[in-house]
Amino acid sequence: MLTMQEIRGHYHFSAEEADTLRAMLPIAENNCDLMIDEFYDYLLGIPETATFLQDPQVLKRLKKSHGEWFLSMFRGVYDNHYLHELQRIGQMHVKIGLNAHYVNAAMQVVRRYSVGMIRENFPEREDRRRNTEAIEKILDINLDIITASYIEEELKKVFISYSLESKLIKATERFTYGLNLVLVLALVGVSLSVVGFFFWEIAHIFSGDVEKGILSALGTLLILWMMIELMDSEIKTLKGGRFNILVFIGVVIVAIIREVLISTLRHDILTTQVFLAGTLLVLGIVYYLVAKSQRSSP
Repeated sequence: MLTMQEIRGHYHFSAEEADTLRAMLPIAENNCDLMIDEFYDYLLGIPETATFLQDPQVLKRLKKSHGEWFLSMFRGVYDNHYLHELQRIGQMHVKIGLNAHYVNAAMQVVRRYSVGMIRENFPEREDRRRNTEAIEKILDINLDIITASYIEEELKKVFISYSLESKLIKATERFTYGLNLVLVLALVGVSLSVVGFFFWEIAHIFSGDVEKGILSALGTLLILWMMIELMDSEIKTLKGGRFNILVFIGVVIVAIIREVLISTLRHDILTTQVFLAGTLLVLGIVYYLVAKSQRSSP
């Protein structure tokens, strides 16, 4: 958090300029009411700001507060108390929901009036230049501090939201990673079972049922290949790789091929075999189109 001394240094706002503004206090007091009238005529002419000024009591209180703020620029005291008062003004604007745009727009009314006030009261060119530079700097400092208060208040909301969102996203990512890890372990267990089933199918060959044993073993090998592809895909996902839809289409194709082999062993009716063959053809076309799309994409 910057101090008022640091802010003054950044704007090269000197003690001499503070004295220059202090010397203008009597003129500012004589012009305060006119400035406030012009300021609120401007605010009442904007629908978005006029909504905050409908209550006569609120309007009276705000006029008094803005008058005090205007005169405070000419009192020559620009310490941390002055900084905190400006920050409070900015925070109040945030609290009532006034967009910072209207604060910036309204400030030009004060700037224009102040420069006109100097022009009318200081006929000497050098006096006008010196006083104008001083009032321009203090107005810039005021606008800087008030706007910074807006930003700080908004950042508090954003950081609270960002912190919560980050924790939720991180927790979800860890949960998803855990599920993928469980899935890999489950695939390992199922794959071991498939290996055992493969050897059991091989036993059918030696028991005399050669055709059934070979076709069943081949179907089991296809399942094992399917499990290997799934595990490989999940491992890549755990390492941060992208989801590959082709693997899952391939798994379905392998399952259909195995079903075709089993259907042949069962001597199913022709309609069933045609249906399986048609399904396999459709899946083959889908696999080709997806693979072509992935090759063409960056």
